[in-house]
Amino acid sequence: MIPRLSDIEEARRNIAAFVHKTPLIYSNSFSRMTGAQVWLKCENLQKTGSFKARGSFNKIIKSRARKVIAASMGNHAQGVAFASATLGIKSSIVMPETVSIVKETATRSYGAQVVLHGETLSEALRYALSLKGYAFIHPFDDEDVIAGQGTIGLEIAEELDNVDAVIVPVGGGGLISGIAIALKSKYPRIQVHGVQCEGAQSAAISFRKKTPREFRAYSGLADGISVSKVGRKTLPVINKYVDEIHVAGDEDIAQSILLHMERKKLIVEGAGAVPLAFLLRNPGRFRKKKVVLVLSGGNIDFSLIDKIVRRGLVAEGRVGTVTLVIDDVPGSLNRVTSLIARKRGNILTISHERLAHGLPLGKTKVHVVVETRSREHLEEILMGLKKEGPN
Repeated sequence: MIPRLSDIEEARRNIAAFVHKTPLIYSNSFSRMTGAQVWLKCENLQKTGSFKARGSFNKIIKSRARKVIAASMGNHAQGVAFASATLGIKSSIVMPETVSIVKETATRSYGAQVVLHGETLSEALRYALSLKGYAFIHPFDDEDVIAGQGTIGLEIAEELDNVDAVIVPVGGGGLISGIAIALKSKYPRIQVHGVQCEGAQSAAISFRKKTPREFRAYSGLADGISVSKVGRKTLPVINKYVDEIHVAGDEDIAQSILLHMERKKLIVEGAGAVPLAFLLRNPGRFRKKKVVLVLSGGNIDFSLIDKIVRRGLVAEGRVGTVTLVIDDVPGSLNRVTSLIARKRGNILTISHERLAHGLPLGKTKVHVVVETRSREHLEEILMGLKKEGPN
């Protein structure tokens, strides 16, 4: 049964004492970059760092269970663990043996018993379902979970007038289903757009085909929405209420994560960054429209941040690698570095490769990593090296 607006309003009453009403903030920077009036719904600032706490609290409260179990590799695990501990009941979370230590430790810190089983999330899920004596908390394919996530839509509708579109990350579909029901029930003219990552397009394909389709998912940068098959209960909601589902690539997601950090000082995980990633790839799509981006979570693995930041800088053209073949004599490299300095590029690293295959005697291959202001600035440096360089 598809949840109704009244179910979402009940969910808000159920969870109000336990979760944050997260900020809805305007972004001048993102508005200028995209041509839209961009607002950010900051679920990355929610308790446990993601929207998952909402659905977890509502499901556990509605179930009146004494013991719950879930299978997850991250945000859902923490949401269930936190909600259970807060409500004073026991929880077990089954995680694959391949789960990161950071996510395992975070889940344990909220008071859950963590069970490691299997190599994949699917194996962990099957094992969790096989255990008796627990109420199972599904990460997305559950009416009470959907209703809990829909409370985000209520907050958006009540805080911001005349919203034209809301852009939501999509994995299994629980988040967008709840938000779409809440918004469309109140204001049918509001457009609801979903965004998936390239590595997990089940919802996008299923939406086009109007029937569930599996997509062999790989995580990429948006592991929080890397789901191989859209929910059996969420797809009918998506088909009824959602206007379009789009796809974002890892390069755009990396750029989006970087921009949230630089421009808004917000830590956003890959899944939460896909709405801006889509909007940046399609500037003008919502020109002069009032658009809300749902930042679904901020639980990023800090060991990956350096890689993500570098990837984002490369995607923006603010870091580039220049490879040159120069005479292996004193002064050749100085001419290269002096030209880059005159063009106001910042050299990060230089490496030589004197034994490269096919390289003539007396020559060396030089790789220079340069920091620039923009893609145009990088092109200016490259043209300068081509015209004035040592060869």
